[in-house]
Amino acid sequence: MSKGMALVGIIILGVLTLAVVNIVQNYQTGNELDYYLLEETTEAAMLDAVDSSYYRVGGVIRMDREKFLESFVRRFAQNVNRDRNYKIRILDLNETPPKVSIQVGSSTVATFAGEDFDIVNKIDAILETKYEEDRLLKEVYE
Repeated sequence: MSKGMALVGIIILGVLTLAVVNIVQNYQTGNELDYYLLEETTEAAMLDAVDSSYYRVGGVIRMDREKFLESFVRRFAQNVNRDRNYKIRILDLNETPPKVSIQVGSSTVATFAGEDFDIVNKIDAILETKYEEDRLLKEVYE
């Protein structure tokens, strides 16, 4: 009887270990994927929001605030993991020079003792050019 109980104990311990490993792996890979998604989405949304007519007239790169927010939210929503809850915070957004600070928090459905564990990623991005004279917009993107 004691050998049977030991076998049941080992099986329960194995199942619990697999559950803990699965939860830890979910958080680790989720954090990495969220960071790269945030980075790529921010870069693409900033390039989408560049006001090319303002650049042609004044020679200064300017980002349209509304266009950036719309592009960022749309791109981010298309690529997120559906089993996570996301909270997007725009910490700072400048049009000239184009600068944005974004914080994205995500949490899974797993909770421990009623507490959610949020993974928070923050990125600061600045879009700038090294050119002082007027250039074509396609040269700035290269």
